[in-house]
Amino acid sequence: MVAKRANEPAKGTFDLPGGFVDPCETAEEAIVREIKEETGLALNNLTYLFSIPNIYVYSGFDVHTLDLFFEAKVNEISLIEAADDVSELIWMKKDDVDPEQFGLTSIKQAIRKWLA
Repeated sequence: MVAKRANEPAKGTFDLPGGFVDPCETAEEAIVREIKEETGLALNNLTYLFSIPNIYVYSGFDVHTLDLFFEAKVNEISLIEAADDVSELIWMKKDDVDPEQFGLTSIKQAIRKWLA
């Protein structure tokens, strides 16, 4: 599943659902929370894939981040709904995913790595 960004940077381009880790939160807790906030989906069976360093422009400032990528399973998709900073959610077959449709550099890199 891919998301369309509702906000800048890269508004209107494809993205992966996710977000920032809150204080006192693990990466695993953060991804479960962020996916629930943006899609309504409850994740299980998280598997860490890899990380990519990134510079994310937030409120006009360059924020150095480390993007962490996971695969997960979901048991129920009937409650799926684009929310928070996601304007639309789209199910795609792996063969239809084009890294050039993703607006953020680190996400493009991650998609290329995942497809390889």
